[in-house]
Amino acid sequence: MEEINNKNIEDCFLTRGCCRPINTNQKVDESTLHKCSKLNSYNWLENIEQPESYKPFDCIEVRFKNSRKDFFRITDDIEYYEGDIIAVEGVPGHDIGIVSLTGETARLQMAKKNINPAIDNIKKVYRKAKTTDIEKWIVAVDNEGKTMEKAKKIAFEHKLNLKLNDVEYQGDNTKAVFYYTADDRVDFRTLIKTLAEEFKVRIEMKQIGVRQEASRLGGIGVCGRELCCSSWLTNFKSVSTNAARVQQLSMNPQKLAGQCSKLKCCLNFESDSYIDALKEFPSSDFVLRTTKGDGVFNKMDVYKKTMWYNYANDYSSFFEIPIDKVKEIIKINEKGGKIPKLDDYTVKKETKKDFENFIGQDDLTRFDNK
Repeated sequence: MEEINNKNIEDCFLTRGCCRPINTNQKVDESTLHKCSKLNSYNWLENIEQPESYKPFDCIEVRFKNSRKDFFRITDDIEYYEGDIIAVEGVPGHDIGIVSLTGETARLQMAKKNINPAIDNIKKVYRKAKTTDIEKWIVAVDNEGKTMEKAKKIAFEHKLNLKLNDVEYQGDNTKAVFYYTADDRVDFRTLIKTLAEEFKVRIEMKQIGVRQEASRLGGIGVCGRELCCSSWLTNFKSVSTNAARVQQLSMNPQKLAGQCSKLKCCLNFESDSYIDALKEFPSSDFVLRTTKGDGVFNKMDVYKKTMWYNYANDYSSFFEIPIDKVKEIIKINEKGGKIPKLDDYTVKKETKKDFENFIGQDDLTRFDNK
């Protein structure tokens, strides 16, 4: 039974950026802090010496469970380092977190998130966590798994149309925050009363979207790697189908959707590069005039800078032509001339079967319907 409890505690602290359960020390080992930390922050200014007149920045970034981070103001003369376990201001009471960024890097991170360090409503750092604080924190973290199981059963009994995704206990074990997703507005007042009576703590409900749900729960993408949103991606940029069109991807919802059932965030990663590369391509609307017949556009390879054509009356062969050759043919056509045949300009000629393996069966259905 003791081994099972230890395993549960280990799993809970993985979500807080720790590879193993922490002890009652006031600092997390460097190897523990950074080895498998979700959304880890790298202090790239750590080894740069500051001038003697430099006044240390009085705010630090503190990480909690999963993707939750916040900034807190230092009100004493104690120096805090990355990995320190500290007690910070909570609502109400106090919370326990791990310092993730200090100094100028924390200042730059606040500027990136448009947070003014001069405002008065930044919460305060109370102290470095005491042994009793950490012991209470470990108990609170260990309760999260059991609390989640019971809360799901209670929500099912109330017949509420919501999905509980995660629960996070405040470090002083006086409040529990439940994260949920729902399609419509949910009246969970009776649920909060039942949860408060069951767990004897203050209950707070926070609704999140499906992207935030995937970020908190994590998972493995179709690429075989950990989801970007749960490992390093902090800013969600809107993704449109235009990003897929620019990259010449098939409009297949099952292939374009991620674990959250929304368009994959990685569709944006190479979109700008494709847009720049496509500026060199001629319009695909041009028909290449030849004495053998008209050549119509079918597909392009953006980074190889080639375009695929076939004869309008023949779908058995496809011709890969470099874009500079395509522009040359277009110039000849604009002057009223024709080229003998596409074979003279192609770098590669393939049959329909070979071409099917290149662009996929879905894209060839339009040829079969003609």
